[in-house]
Amino acid sequence: MCVGIWNTPVMASFSQVKLEFEPDTLEAATQADESLMPYLPEVEEINENPAIPAELLKQRFAKLEKSIPLTYHKSSHEFVEYFTYKKAKFTKTMMEKMPLYFPLFEKTLQKHGLPAELKYLSMIESGLNPTVISHASAGGLWQFMPATGREFGLYQDSYIDERFEPVKATEAACLYLKQLYRIFGDWELALASYNTGPGNVKRAMRRSRGTTFWTIYNVLPRETRSYVPQYVAMNYMMNYGADHGIFPENMEYQIPNDTVHVNGYIDLAAFCEQSQISFEELKKLNPQLTKTTLPDRTRDFVLKVPSMQYTYLVSNRSQIMDSCTRRYTQAGVLIARIDSTYTDSLGNTVAFPYATVAVNNEGEEQVEEETGEVVERKRTKKTSHTVRRGENLLSISRKYRVSVADLKRWNHLRRSTINRGQRLVIIRETRETVPAATQLAVVSQKNEKPEVSNRDRHTKKRYHTVQKGDTLWIISQRYGLEIGQLKKKNKIRGNAIKPGQKLIIST
Repeated sequence: MCVGIWNTPVMASFSQVKLEFEPDTLEAATQADESLMPYLPEVEEINENPAIPAELLKQRFAKLEKSIPLTYHKSSHEFVEYFTYKKAKFTKTMMEKMPLYFPLFEKTLQKHGLPAELKYLSMIESGLNPTVISHASAGGLWQFMPATGREFGLYQDSYIDERFEPVKATEAACLYLKQLYRIFGDWELALASYNTGPGNVKRAMRRSRGTTFWTIYNVLPRETRSYVPQYVAMNYMMNYGADHGIFPENMEYQIPNDTVHVNGYIDLAAFCEQSQISFEELKKLNPQLTKTTLPDRTRDFVLKVPSMQYTYLVSNRSQIMDSCTRRYTQAGVLIARIDSTYTDSLGNTVAFPYATVAVNNEGEEQVEEETGEVVERKRTKKTSHTVRRGENLLSISRKYRVSVADLKRWNHLRRSTINRGQRLVIIRETRETVPAATQLAVVSQKNEKPEVSNRDRHTKKRYHTVQKGDTLWIISQRYGLEIGQLKKKNKIRGNAIKPGQKLIIST
């Protein structure tokens, strides 16, 4: 279930939530500004002589209506006037933030075949604040509750909360909205259930014997009665706000950025200081980070950095890594490093030479710089997917970008029918850019036994400490393992795991 910020008694930024964090916890990228975040009233009666004529709103609602009904109702009229007169500053801020998030929303909605006008929903959910959390613990642009977020693949631990990551949260919101529409076949009911949960909507339908939002309106929770009218009013304001004297002034746009892959521990504050990157900009680009560090267990974390500082980052990579990463005190390799490839702003994968720091037997640091030619090799990665309610082969194939025919072949399926809880094998081919010397070493190992080095003797097992809400499926997806493989490594018979339990990820 997702909770809209206007339906909760108090609005809070991430840093204001009453959770115990260590001193290095990041504050929210944007502090809550009460003047910009209306605690909307419950359903109110409009005045006998409203400032905006009802006939005008009816005409304009009809013009705006596309796939989702924009029904005129006294409550939707009330919220239009609320956003026009009482919360004009909030309406103006939403107009200014549209260029920041709407291109992402529109692209993802189109990808899933959903109505483009659903983009306005995030405005009443979060006020387009990616790090906002309600007192009900719903968080992010789309206000996912922790459990619902995990259900739709949003990873959460004490360092990373993907409910705050705009791209992944929007993807999850589209999957959830699509699921709700499949349940009800009605967008107004789907929106109401996004707010209060499909169970509450179904109960209201049974109690009232109604089949539409407006026929069950009087038996819905009070905050849910306001939810759909708020959406209608926000849709109207973003299209006709200028007719009521509300104009954006300072438009916000995405910071141009490139990405680097981080493996292991990294001190983000030190990274910013040495890379000449504004820490505030890093937080805005990576709102899913909840602390100023990433732990040793981090693998393939995609860190966005401003494009303006990227050249400096590449040119000074060794100095930057020495300042912000951590090493073992015994013989072994650097735990954390910036990976050997990066993705530029055009989405191209480019070789990125890096320094590997080791500690010799005398405790002295040795730096080896790998700057040779690079080659690209292919790897086949096998994962599994557990079928959820409402999924079919087509939706799963789109999710993993594979063909339905391949899905059926990998899983020996003769028909297209699949069942909830069924586990499917997914095979994907990935490309990996590595130094040429490394590639040659891999080839030569096919014909001769590799020599065991001190570094190999000190290789340690990798562990994952189970967090609250973790399941074997979530952990397997995070580390690219099959559930069976994970259970075999840890001698687990059933599927039960407990918070605090240490699981072997690799040996």
